[in-house]
Amino acid sequence: MIFCVFSFNRGRYLENCIGSIEACAPGSPIVIFDDNSTDPETVQVLEKFRAKHRIIQPQRDERSRHHLGGLYGNMQRAFEEHLDADLVCYLQDDTQMVRRLDEDDLAGIEQTFEKAPSLGFINPCFIRGINFTRGAQYAYNPELKLYFREHSQRSSGTYFSALLIMKPKRLKDAGWSFAQSEPANNQQARNQFMPMGYLHSPFAMWLPEVPAYRGKKKTLGLKLAEKKRNCGYYPFALMSESQITDLKGRHESALPIAEDFLHCADHEPPKPWAYNPLTNTGWIKTLNQAEVSLRRLFK
Repeated sequence: MIFCVFSFNRGRYLENCIGSIEACAPGSPIVIFDDNSTDPETVQVLEKFRAKHRIIQPQRDERSRHHLGGLYGNMQRAFEEHLDADLVCYLQDDTQMVRRLDEDDLAGIEQTFEKAPSLGFINPCFIRGINFTRGAQYAYNPELKLYFREHSQRSSGTYFSALLIMKPKRLKDAGWSFAQSEPANNQQARNQFMPMGYLHSPFAMWLPEVPAYRGKKKTLGLKLAEKKRNCGYYPFALMSESQITDLKGRHESALPIAEDFLHCADHEPPKPWAYNPLTNTGWIKTLNQAEVSLRRLFK
């Protein structure tokens, strides 16, 4: 499996993500797609990894709109770079691998894709506990060994996620091209593939309570939200062999919810964890929306 990691001015997060892949999937190719980061810490981390891993940055003079940067432009570039690869996994700098990935894991993923020709994407991450405050439901398919999200009114996350495992040839044959937003990609995936599956035994996860990336022009509302939620750096401890055994051997009725299986390396924020600083911040979220609207008005 080839790992593509997308970097956006989050130096120590990027270092943690790459380090986790090196530890959990040693020998696997890692390609870093950096969005021309200017943060000094991130630049230093990129230089550290440049001798070991391929680093691709968007070139402003390339004609293809997909080569002009941004998350989805870089995802398209990664797709084009690996059309001949068998399995590709997309991660971002504020995510990490949390357990060892072995040959049985890879064989199981391959078998799942073989059994489901209309399956476009598998999500490699644990399920977010906070999803259940929004009425999320998941059903298990024992043949595919995947969970599928049910009864969702959300515009994204049912058919597509920016964190994914794919077979590039399958997407190429379907005429896939990454759109510039998650809702648009979710709609495209809905038109072309069956719903996205969640692994019975996931191996990656978003870090909880991550602040907005460095260099982002933050509104006052966003700054207040990050302070209220105590956003910070909460990397995960890697799962032990006994924890991995328990994860793989549990009954399918026990959903792989992140808060039930993962622990942060040092201290961790209150549960359920959030992955957007504005989650459950009430009037602060409203303030942020007003500020964003004003900025657009006077831009």
